Amino acid sequence: MEKFEGFADADGKFFKALAKKNQREWFQAHKAEFEEGWNAPLKVLLTEVRDGIDGAYRHADLDAPKVFRIFRDVRFSKDKSPYKTHIGGLIPVKRAGKNVTDLPMALYFHVGDTEQFGAAGHYMMEADSLTRFRAALVDTKKSKELDKILAALKKKGFTAATHNDLKRVPKGFDPEHPRAEMLKWRGLTVSFPPLPKGILATPKLSKWLVDACKTSVPLVEWLAFATA
Repeated sequence: MEKFEGFADADGKFFKALAKKNQREWFQAHKAEFEEGWNAPLKVLLTEVRDGIDGAYRHADLDAPKVFRIFRDVRFSKDKSPYKTHIGGLIPVKRAGKNVTDLPMALYFHVGDTEQFGAAGHYMMEADSLTRFRAALVDTKKSKELDKILAALKKKGFTAATHNDLKRVPKGFDPEHPRAEMLKWRGLTVSFPPLPKGILATPKLSKWLVDACKTSVPLVEWLAFATA
């Protein structure tokens, strides 16, 4: 079985160059560099991490890892740059009938021209998942469990966040509720502590991510049941 040996370099130099030369001709000339130095290693890394954390998920099953395409969807964008200036992949929780973008993630890993990070959680909930998430937030028992989980993660350097939250508490919920701010959220993720310097280009990244993913298991499993 192929082992992860590290990415091409520790600084994402390929993506910094791509950000400056975001053109099809440049990418085609450097495609082998992308495939061998970044795309193929990420697939190996995610498979290795999944194998390393699978046993820690006692109440949820993990699906196959997914690496996102580097091609941008420019149909409705003013920016017609053809390529993303990063590569990303994830390990989702297995759930039938759901889009991969509406699933809790055991890991999302991102390497780009400006940042490199790992995260876990449920990034952007669709309507059904969001309804169940909000119901869990106003459920005394479930919300107390979440509070304990997030407090423990915070002590270990994990940062809770959301994306594109609402300006007001949604209709049907008390604006003065103790979790009013979180009721505005459309997702819940935790960012892992910063990657150790230089680790991207070494095999040590795999174990570092396994350890971080195991730490975030309680949150991912809470979300898996809360939004099911």
